Amino acid sequence: MRDIAERLPAWWTRRHGHAPPAGDTGARSLPQEQQAGPSDESSATAEAVPGQSTLWRMRTTVKDEPGSLAALCTALAGRQIDILSLQTHPLAEGTVDEFLLRAPGGLMASELTKVVSLAGGTDTWIERADAHDLVDAPTRVLGLAARTALDAAELPLALRQLLGRCTIRQLPATPVGGGRGPGGVPVEGALEDTVMRLRAPEGGVITVERPYLPFTPTEFARARALVELDARLGPRVPHSQDVLTLPEGNEITVRRADARDLEAAKAMHERCSARTLGMRYHGPVGDADRYLNHLLSPRFGRTLAVQTASGRLVGLGHLLWDGDETEVALLIEDKWQRRGVGGELLERLVAMAAEANCESVYAVTQASNTGMVAAMRGLGLPLDYQIEEGTLVITARLRAGRSGSRPPYEVAEEQVGERIARD
Repeated sequence: MRDIAERLPAWWTRRHGHAPPAGDTGARSLPQEQQAGPSDESSATAEAVPGQSTLWRMRTTVKDEPGSLAALCTALAGRQIDILSLQTHPLAEGTVDEFLLRAPGGLMASELTKVVSLAGGTDTWIERADAHDLVDAPTRVLGLAARTALDAAELPLALRQLLGRCTIRQLPATPVGGGRGPGGVPVEGALEDTVMRLRAPEGGVITVERPYLPFTPTEFARARALVELDARLGPRVPHSQDVLTLPEGNEITVRRADARDLEAAKAMHERCSARTLGMRYHGPVGDADRYLNHLLSPRFGRTLAVQTASGRLVGLGHLLWDGDETEVALLIEDKWQRRGVGGELLERLVAMAAEANCESVYAVTQASNTGMVAAMRGLGLPLDYQIEEGTLVITARLRAGRSGSRPPYEVAEEQVGERIARD
C-alpha cells in the first residue's frame, strides 16, 4: 500500500508493514529492562516475593562436551531452582540450552544469571515466564501446524508465536505500485544471526527479525518447515459462512474471501461511485484495482466478503496486520450503504482482531465519511481520534474480555499450564 501511503501525511507513511500483531506471539509484554539479558536489580527486587515461586525462561550457551550440562543443572539445583523443561539447540561450537525454570520468589534475575555464569553458561538471556510457557514444545508446534493448515492467513501469526517477539514482514514478488521486487532468496532460505529470510509460498520474501536474541538453526528449521507445510497445502480459507437477515428483510451471506474473489471484487469496483472508491483508497479512482491482489492475499491479513442471495459481491472488509496495531477497512457498494452491512462487517473484523490478541484496531478515512465514523462508534469501545489535513484516523482500544472463541488446542494448552503451575 506504499502508493496510498505517499499521498497521506508523514505520520501515516510508517503504517505499511502489515506485520502480524505483537500480541499474538505467545510472549507476554514486559518492561524494556526485562526483555533481554539480566533484569535490572531494582525491578527484580520489587517483584521478588519470598515464599512464592517465579517462572523464568532462560537461554544460555554451554560447551559441547560431557558434563557441561550436568554441571549447570547441579548449580541450579543448589539454589532450589526446578527445571520444568529443557530444549537443546546444537551449534557448530557449543550448544544453546533453553530452560523453563521455577525458582524461589526471592531469587532475582541477576543472581540467577550469576549462578549460570559460574557453572559455565555464556551469552545468557532471561525473561519472566508464565503458565502458557509450561506447554511442551511438541504440543505447541503441532497446534501451530494445525492452525496454519486450516487457514493460510494464520502463517505469519503462527511464525510469530513459534519464534516469540519478532518482526515479520512479507514483500510480494511484484510490488503493488510496480517497480523491482525484493532480492531473491535460496529455496532453503537464509539465516543470518538475528534475521532469517524465507521464500514465501506464493513468491516474494518473508523476513523475520529478532534483534534481542539470535535465531538458532533449530528455530530456523522449524520456521522453514511451517512455511513448507503452508506451500504444500496451497491457497485455502475456512469455508464457514453466515446467512444474515438485514432489518429491511434482505438476506446477505458473510464469508471469508481471498484471491479467488478478485474478479468479483473488480466488478464491485465498477459499480461503486468515484466518491465511494475515493473514500476507501484515498487516491485516484483508477488505481483502486491495483490494490486488490494485496488486500485479498491472506499473507497481509484477513478479508470478509458480503454477497447477496444472487451471489453478487457487495461489500469487503479487511483486517490488515500493521505492527502492534491492526487496520480495519471497509468498502460497501453504494446501493448497500446505510443498511447495516458495514456495521456487521466491522463487528466481525474486530472480533477476529480480538481473537488474535490485538490491543487495538484503527481505521483511516476522511472526516466527511460519517458512515465509517458511525460504524466505529457503534462498536461500543473506547475511541481515539486523530485528524490531519482532512484525514481521520480512529483507533479503537479492545477490551480484554472481548477475546471471542479460541481453538480447542489453545484452551487445552492453558488448562495444562495452570495445572502444572499449581503443582
